[in-house]
Amino acid sequence: MKMTQEVEVLKQESADLQPLLAEMQQGLRDAAAQGRAVHEVELAVWRQVLHLGRQLLGQFFALVGSGDVGATVTLPEGPSCQRLEETHPRRYVSIFGEFVLRCTAYGSRAKQKIEFVPLANRLQLPEGVFSYVLQDWDQGLCAEEAFGQAERTVRRILGLKQSVDSLEHQNVDMAGPAADFRADRPRPAAAAEGALFVSSADGKGIVMRRDPEAPRPPVHRTKGDKASGKEMAIVGAVYSVDRYQRTPEEVTAALFDGRRPERDRPQPCGKQVQASLAFADADGTHSGMEAVYPWILEELWSRNRGWVKEMVHLCDGQEALWQARRQHLPQRNTTDVLDLLHVTPRLWQAAHLFEAEKSAAATAFVRERVLKVLQGKGEWVIRGLREMGTKRGLSGAKKAKLRQICAYLKNNRERMRYDEYLAKGYPIASGVIEGACRHLVKDRMERAGMHWTRPGAQAMLDVRSIHVNGDWDAYQSYRIDRETKRLYPYRHLVEGDNYPIAA
Repeated sequence: MKMTQEVEVLKQESADLQPLLAEMQQGLRDAAAQGRAVHEVELAVWRQVLHLGRQLLGQFFALVGSGDVGATVTLPEGPSCQRLEETHPRRYVSIFGEFVLRCTAYGSRAKQKIEFVPLANRLQLPEGVFSYVLQDWDQGLCAEEAFGQAERTVRRILGLKQSVDSLEHQNVDMAGPAADFRADRPRPAAAAEGALFVSSADGKGIVMRRDPEAPRPPVHRTKGDKASGKEMAIVGAVYSVDRYQRTPEEVTAALFDGRRPERDRPQPCGKQVQASLAFADADGTHSGMEAVYPWILEELWSRNRGWVKEMVHLCDGQEALWQARRQHLPQRNTTDVLDLLHVTPRLWQAAHLFEAEKSAAATAFVRERVLKVLQGKGEWVIRGLREMGTKRGLSGAKKAKLRQICAYLKNNRERMRYDEYLAKGYPIASGVIEGACRHLVKDRMERAGMHWTRPGAQAMLDVRSIHVNGDWDAYQSYRIDRETKRLYPYRHLVEGDNYPIAA
């Protein structure tokens, strides 16, 4: 678009705004005189604001024109590019609706690949058609609710229709720089960190879509058959926290009597969570643990150089998690703790082998043994259960169940020194990782009818972890800056007075 045409368009846009503003003001006077309900007026004003926004953004595009900066452009260390004869259309979907920008393009020859588009560089347009603002709003909603619900919400607010497929693809694109952002993001100041660093991991299943190449499921499912397969996502968490010393009796009273502690529990500092499905690279296929545990190591090292502060690794009894911990995390200055809340269910199971469920005797049975475990007397509890099983003559399924419970406690006894942990103020329950599994994975990805592809599931885990970690705004700035630098290395050529603006 030539300069004279730009000026004409600008004058037209400016002329159109005055009647629009006058119409809005008259509409308010009419609404007041007619006694219209305020919610109707509010909605009418909002729709007019959107219309006004579209007019203003259109005026902005008229000001910047098509990006015609002359017959030729010389790129740094590159060829002298000629202005191509025809402008190139560029679709741009904003929060005010869709525009088609006519862009002047430059290349060495008329049919050669375009080398430089001044308008795109000047405006730092996104790689796709959706504006960065719309992407932010779209995916902020998609991180919390189903894609279809997010589309309906945006459509109700902005009057803008988008397909669910476009939101899903947008989500995958949004997740692209997540790993680099996690490595680059600022860490909490050392003075703000707690006295202890705590890491934890757990697994949470995600329902996956059936592979089109996989055999069709049977028409009639028998016992054990699943309509859809689940894949395990490994969730990791890292945070620091101050010590919180308690006695075994205080913890027991809290568990069984609901007695609140007299002292406020210290709050975690700099809590970060991440989740990963199994993935493949040039070296083969890897479990999610091979992504999450190296991330835990990196996060701990960046915040606890030299392993100066004590560290606690808190998990349930899953051996694969402890194996990954031994493989990836430091032994130095680190204490392994079995989540107490994975011990208590076993003690309840044991109680129900000897006492009636929901009976006072069963509660007393568990309370006594939880207190002993917290006092560091786990061996006494294991021995007592075995002796009790022999004296009561347990057999069959009950005997096998008791053997299983005792084996679990024995295999984890080195991670059950709760008397030491409480005296040192260590956490002994993995509420943070349990909450992360629920909030990061379950609340968004396990709703009724949801089935995920592997790329879609991993993208949502990455985007949602950033959302959950409170890094959303920082991540938007990071990814926009990163994409701008990649797409527009020559944007300095159209900065300032190097770019013509309609007067």
